[in-house]
Amino acid sequence: MSTILVTGASGFVGGHVVPALLGAGHRVVALVRGESAGKTLLGRLPTADRANVELRTGDVTRPATLGPVLAGVDAVVHLVAIPRDFNGGAEMRLVNTEGTRAVVDAMHGAGVRRLIHMGALGVVDDPSLHYASSKAKAEALVAESGLEWTILKPSLQFGPGDGFFNLIARLVRLSPGVVPVPGDGSSRFQPIHAGDVARVVVASLADPTTVGETFELGGPRYWTYREITREVLTALGKRRAILPMPVVLIRLVAGSAELVHLPFPVATDQLRQLRLDNIGPLDLVTSRFGFEPRSMEGALGYLRFKRRDQLALADGA
Repeated sequence: MSTILVTGASGFVGGHVVPALLGAGHRVVALVRGESAGKTLLGRLPTADRANVELRTGDVTRPATLGPVLAGVDAVVHLVAIPRDFNGGAEMRLVNTEGTRAVVDAMHGAGVRRLIHMGALGVVDDPSLHYASSKAKAEALVAESGLEWTILKPSLQFGPGDGFFNLIARLVRLSPGVVPVPGDGSSRFQPIHAGDVARVVVASLADPTTVGETFELGGPRYWTYREITREVLTALGKRRAILPMPVVLIRLVAGSAELVHLPFPVATDQLRQLRLDNIGPLDLVTSRFGFEPRSMEGALGYLRFKRRDQLALADGA
């Protein structure tokens, strides 16, 4: 049994990774920013598992808090990241890039060598793409860290408690019979279940040959934005017309929503990112990690429930 520090343990991906680590016999140290996040994390776990989770308070944007958190830790799974902000990418740079730098520096200071870093598929260091640039810079920091690192780069992750698919579901519920998609809706993605990503995390920790490797993770097929929207409609049992809309018009709507801090399925930064496909090899998970990732088709039934209730559902609901 190893002691694994998980940053972002109370988030969506952490909600799948922490149980997977516990199921593999590890002890988890969960980095949380406060009491509320700790209660959220523990509340998702069976009572018997909670004894193997230790909450430690810290914040990746406050490097001085990280040293004590790493005491007695054998490895780190770094999940903390934000996909959007409302200040031109500054917060994403602070959390995604500088937060990763702080984790790497703290690991060096504590003598902890093993790191599993959650990157993102399809990111490039282009200053016009705020999220992509912040994540690409973070991955470069990890690759140059001298640590025993593995970088996992998933496409869109689906599963109870997700962000992207829940936002589309919210738009469907609010729409007056029409659901807009950016451009012609042909941008391609490779959705993968967060539980399968968690399974890869556990396998990577157990396999020393993954050190120094970067893995692009995706599900068993490619999906266009239009097809994803149709799948969400099917899961909700809703009938809506899917309306292609000029990107410039959606950017205007998204920008207006951002000005008043309202959620919208696509941020202006993400609209710029849509010019790049978000896909990787179709067979990597199977060939490298020995299992077939589950298909998204027919697997979005959890969207019928409120997001805060979804993680209480059985895995794969």
